[in-house]
Amino acid sequence: MKVIFLKDVKGKGKKGEVKNVADGYAHNFLIKQGLAIEANNANVSSLDAQKKKEEKIAAQELEEAKKLKEVLDKVTVELKAKAGEGGRLFGSITTKQVAEELQKKHAIKIDKRKMELADAIRTLGHTKVPVKLHHEVTATLTVSVTEIK
Repeated sequence: MKVIFLKDVKGKGKKGEVKNVADGYAHNFLIKQGLAIEANNANVSSLDAQKKKEEKIAAQELEEAKKLKEVLDKVTVELKAKAGEGGRLFGSITTKQVAEELQKKHAIKIDKRKMELADAIRTLGHTKVPVKLHHEVTATLTVSVTEIK
């Protein structure tokens, strides 16, 4: 019997796949548990429509990420911190502080976890911070740290 998997089933198939399985297994386990539905013409066409919709949404998200990248590449986030000799900061600037300042000054909301800063900023000056917006799009945000007088 051909079924369309609604959820991943270990060893049998992944969500959205159409596979041939034993009739008893399909009726007594997969369909009963809500893990699969029978692969008739109506269900197959609705699956195709759903896949097209998901592709359209993914393309739209990619477009939005590219537009945001263009904006972020031009933005400089300016932060002030206390510093000692040689431009070393007392403490550090974290991605959380960068995200909050970006939200306040430029009204751009970005999750701090998307900023790929290996270690917190500990010196004065400009730092380039990579921001992963999409699995294909990475923007570079400039963070300028100046000393509080």
